[in-house]
Amino acid sequence: MAFRETLQSLKTELDETRVERRRQSLEEETRRQAQREELSQLAESLAIPALVSEMNQVLLEDSGKVLSYSSWDSPPESAVSSLAVLPLGEDDDEDDDADADYISAELTWEEDGEREIAVDLGIAEEGFYLQVNGIDVRIEREALEQALVEAFREELQV
Repeated sequence: MAFRETLQSLKTELDETRVERRRQSLEEETRRQAQREELSQLAESLAIPALVSEMNQVLLEDSGKVLSYSSWDSPPESAVSSLAVLPLGEDDDEDDDADADYISAELTWEEDGEREIAVDLGIAEEGFYLQVNGIDVRIEREALEQALVEAFREELQV
C-alpha cells in the first residue's frame, strides 16, 4: 500500500499545482486583456487608422489600400501574405516577442513600384511603442502626424 499512498500524496500535490497554474493563467489573461484595451484606447486617441485613411484620401485620391488590424484578431489575408519569412536556421530577435500585442495600420499604393507606410503601436517589455516604417516615434499625435508626412516623402523620395 505504500505505493498507493505515495500516489495519493502525489495526486494532492498535483491538484494544488494545477489550481495554482489555472489561477496564474487567469491572472495573465486578465492582465493581457487590460493591456489590449489600453492599447486600443491609445490607438483610438492617436487616430491611427483615421490618419492613414486621410493620407490615402488627400495624397492618393483614394487610390491606395488601407489595412488596419491587431495581433489578437486575425490579420487580413493580404497582410499575412506580406509578412516576412526568415529562411530556416536564421535567428530572429523578434521570436521573444512572438506573442506581444500590437495594432497596425498600413497604406499601400502603386507609384513607380509598390509603396507602403506602416504604423505599428504595440506593447514591449519597456512599455508601449509607436513606429512608422520601423522608426520609433513619440507617442503623441503631432509626432505621429509629422512621422507620417516624413514617411510619405521618403517613400516617394521627395
